[in-house]
Amino acid sequence: MSAVVPHREGALGAPPTLPPGSRIMGTETEFGVLAPGAPSLSPTQLSAAVTTAMLDVASELGSRGAGAPWDYVHERPLEDARGFSMERADAHESQLTDEGNVLDARQIALEDGDAWAQLKEDSSILMNLVLGNGARFYVDHAHPEYSSPETTRAWDAMTWDLAGDRLAARAAQLAGQRLGTEVLLHKNNTDGKGQSYGTHENYLVPRSVPFRDLVDGLLPFFVTRQVTCGAGRVGRGRRGEVSGFQISQRADFFENTVGLETTIRRPIVNTRDEPHADDARWRRLHVIPGDANLVPTSSLVRLGSTSLVLRLIEDGLAPRITLADPVGDLSRISHDPQLGALLVADGGRRLTALDVQEAYLEAAEEHYGGSEHAEAGSITWWRRSVDALRAGDGSAARFVEWKAKQALLEGYRERGGLAWDDPKLALIDLQWADLRPGKGLAAALMVRGQVDALAREDEVELAMVTPPADTRAWTRGKTITRFPEAVVAANWDSLSLALECLPQLQRVGLPDPWAATAAQTQGMFDDGARVQELIKALRGL
Repeated sequence: MSAVVPHREGALGAPPTLPPGSRIMGTETEFGVLAPGAPSLSPTQLSAAVTTAMLDVASELGSRGAGAPWDYVHERPLEDARGFSMERADAHESQLTDEGNVLDARQIALEDGDAWAQLKEDSSILMNLVLGNGARFYVDHAHPEYSSPETTRAWDAMTWDLAGDRLAARAAQLAGQRLGTEVLLHKNNTDGKGQSYGTHENYLVPRSVPFRDLVDGLLPFFVTRQVTCGAGRVGRGRRGEVSGFQISQRADFFENTVGLETTIRRPIVNTRDEPHADDARWRRLHVIPGDANLVPTSSLVRLGSTSLVLRLIEDGLAPRITLADPVGDLSRISHDPQLGALLVADGGRRLTALDVQEAYLEAAEEHYGGSEHAEAGSITWWRRSVDALRAGDGSAARFVEWKAKQALLEGYRERGGLAWDDPKLALIDLQWADLRPGKGLAAALMVRGQVDALAREDEVELAMVTPPADTRAWTRGKTITRFPEAVVAANWDSLSLALECLPQLQRVGLPDPWAATAAQTQGMFDDGARVQELIKALRGL
């Protein structure tokens, strides 16, 4: 039996001073995985191999990772923000993320294959890790997934997302060495065979805001957001069965406006009510229609503009736009890279996607445009993106991902006389998302200076091993690094610690995402520090 240890206000040092507009946010990335040289290895086996390798990658970088079980005590994936719970018998198995045995490491380890047998002999198979930078890395069904640590602004969310790409790439390289075959990871959203996997975002919003207001304000924004931050895709339709190029990788995979599911009957606005914080005060908005961005400016705009729109909704300042056919519009916009598609809005108005984005952008500029605002940089890049796209300015290819990919593909088409349904273009599209060093085309454009990199190299490298200093991720990551032997289990809002001198397992609650920061835990992770003192501080003793 464990002792639950809640964090109490005043137990640690003063809370951090946050800029206006600060918001807890983070990303979740499911990577496509394959090993062309070992077709007998299943995606689940490959994902487990990559996750297992991540433990050594973290150690090699001077950080740590803990292969402790994930603590599912606060997970409630069937709670619906509209005020009810889905019956467990009615839920798709992919929704049951509160079960630690959805993927059983022992069952995976028993699967056949010569390369897999060698890996089983050489190392224990891990399905879940909590990393020293505060992130979670684990097997999500048939994909390795990186869930970034909590951050308080879009710039930091972008940086720790980039760090996850680097960590995943290194783990895949090491997994390939152990398996005796190259393991490829792709940061994209579809396998080209009709399946899509997600790049999700999470934003903490006040529970006092009616969920209906969130739906009304977010639907037109999410439907049109792709024009500023879509990742681009060769082929239209779920299988890419119609030739051509489209703006978003995810647009063809949505069927509903609002709903709880994430892998079937996908909704534009997801209703999962799982805050990982004080649920009397907060809800976590789980966003699923976004694309996997490799161009940092598009990632920044995706995250920053969404945070700003949430602020507009919370303050009652969001534009009043109602689209007649949101689901149809999502694909309609994506299939029209010329950006001329007209959407039918309330009162019979005809609007383009850029018109809708401009309405939200102007509201954000008017109310939150000061330089002291946490998302000032996001507003700047959002404006640059909208203006360049509206003007047909070729410079958009430097900072709008789908335009950068389209420009690259058009170059290949012109030189080779290729039609859009030529298999070579699909391969180029896949290589765009390749995470192997020196192989990915998006990364190559940044190296050449043809795409704006934004985050400095030293910032990304630091984020690979260091948690954000201004959220509870600091304590999670530093505890993993400094006291790994004490960590029995972990989740977003608690750590379960075991010590020989204490009779009970200590579950240390961290319900406040803005608490247990670097400023509040000074000295607690230094050489010579003891985990007992950390527990006492978190208990308010």
